[in-house]
Parts: sequence; C-alpha cells; structure tokens
Amino acid sequence: MFLLYALVLGVALRTSNAGDLRKNFYKKSCPQAEQLVRDITWSKARTNPALGAKLLRMHFHDCFVKGCDASILLDPVGTNQSEKNAVPNLTLDGYDVIDEIKTQIEQKCAGVVSCADILSLAARDAVSFPFKKAMWDVLTGRRDGNVSLASNVNGNIPSPFSNFGTLAQIFSKKGLNVNDLIVLSGAHTLGVARCGTFSRRLYNFTGKGDSDPSLNATYAASLRTQCPNPANLSTTVELDPQSSTSFDSHYYDILVQNQGLLQSDAVLLANKAAVKIVQGLRSANAFFSEFGKSMKKMGNIEVLTGTAGMIRKQCRVQMDQN
Repeated sequence: MFLLYALVLGVALRTSNAGDLRKNFYKKSCPQAEQLVRDITWSKARTNPALGAKLLRMHFHDCFVKGCDASILLDPVGTNQSEKNAVPNLTLDGYDVIDEIKTQIEQKCAGVVSCADILSLAARDAVSFPFKKAMWDVLTGRRDGNVSLASNVNGNIPSPFSNFGTLAQIFSKKGLNVNDLIVLSGAHTLGVARCGTFSRRLYNFTGKGDSDPSLNATYAASLRTQCPNPANLSTTVELDPQSSTSFDSHYYDILVQNQGLLQSDAVLLANKAAVKIVQGLRSANAFFSEFGKSMKKMGNIEVLTGTAGMIRKQCRVQMDQN
C-alpha cells in the first residue's frame, strides 16, 4: 500500500518515547482507572454495537496525526479549526463516551490519567465487549498534547481513494510496515462507509461512466441499489457485509472475493506480498494475534511521556499553559 522508505533511525526517532509506556502504568497512582474505563465502555457498548468501530476509528485518526496524544479530542479555539473540523474527521463519533470516562476518573484521581490513555483503552474495550475479555494489551503512560489544528490532518490520514503506494508511504512515515498496513486494514471488519467514499468505483471509475473492473460484479450491482447515482451523502453501507458489528477475520474473506468496499481495501490485492499476508489473516487466530501486535505499534506513534505534554482536566478543552 505504500513505498517502504523509512530508515531505522527515523523510526527510532518517531517512537523514541515508546519505551516509557508499560502495562498497568496507573497501578499505584490510580489503581481503578482501567477498570473504570472498561466498565463505562462496556455499559455503552451494550446498547451501541457500533461503538467499537467508532472508538477504534477515532484512535486511528488520533495516532496518525501528531501521534497518540488525544489531540483529536480537542475542540476548536477561537477561529482556529481543530483536527475535529478536518474533512476526514467530520464523521467521527463517540466523543461523549470519552468525556464521561474522563469525568468519572477525575472524580477518583484528579490530574492523573491522560485522555490519550483513556482513548487507547476505550477503543480496545469497546471492540472487546462481545468477547468479555481484552482482545489486545494496551500499554499506558501517554500524556496529552495541547495543540490540535485541522491543517495537520492533510496527508496523514489514509484516504479511501488511496492506491497501494500512497497507503504504504503514509504507514511507513509512522513507523509501520506493510504487514501492519494489511493487519490494521482489518479494522474494516467493523463499521460503515458513506456512499460518497466509494460511488466512483460504481459509476465513474476512469471518468468515462464505467465501474471498477476489480469489484465483484454481483456485489457492485447490490451496491448500486443501496447507493444510486448521485450519491446520497448520508447513506451508509457496511464495510464488511453482514458482519459489520463483529470483530473477526471475515474482512479478508470478502477481500479475496473482490468485495472490498473502498478502493483502499481493493488495492491490498494489487501487491503480491500483501496478498500473501491477506491469505494468512483469514484465520481468526492469526488475525487476532497480529492485530494486537500492530495495535501496540500504532499506539506507540510519537507518544508523549515523562514530563512531555500534560494531563488535560477535560479531554476536549485546551489547557492554559501560563
């Protein structure tokens, strides 16, 4: 999906604080923190099956812009638009859940637990709810950033229209390799996409009123009934048909059947090495294991630890540094 050009030194610099993250970081300072995150997240997921997809997407979008520092949660200040206002983030949802968790944790341990860690934990816990166990380990000890600008988003969030080379390049800049790209794309086993993100594949793929020849013809016909042309901007379609609320390896099964919804899904079959990885991830056990490893790497992107950054009192409010 992208050209691997990151030098080992570059990756080391980008993740230089990652070694400061550890399991149970709050064991002494706020021992109930992780339990509180899980309990609140699970209570919300019980009545909102889409919460896993929402918080996982929010976590991705946070980490890919200025690292995993919870900058995605900050509201705009004055005339400055925050990351929330950038086009790729306009459909993010679940901020209220993070706010509720933060409020309850602050009542127990004021000024101790970062919004960045809350988001990382809540994303994991929302996805894990149906399994009643943690599906991957989350290291903690992140601190919060205090800058969030819409202008920082451009070029950092993978586009649904991206080709393999572009995707690979974006991931490489974050210290993630092709395997991570294919594995983390498996998050598309959850959630939905708006018609506008893939309608070009149905109606005007090369600008001549044609469809994408790599898209399964039967599936394409079904999509046209759900998304007539022109696309209704509010209509959504499951990313993983009949399995969009189930965290499983089904995404890779539909991918090899040429039913990847987005262009950025379909292009995973355009690279021989990627295809081999896709085939291996059709095993649920392999997918769960690899997803946990790649999430750990992603959760380490440009983290602030130690005395860097801060612990925000409210996740959506920029703190006065005077």
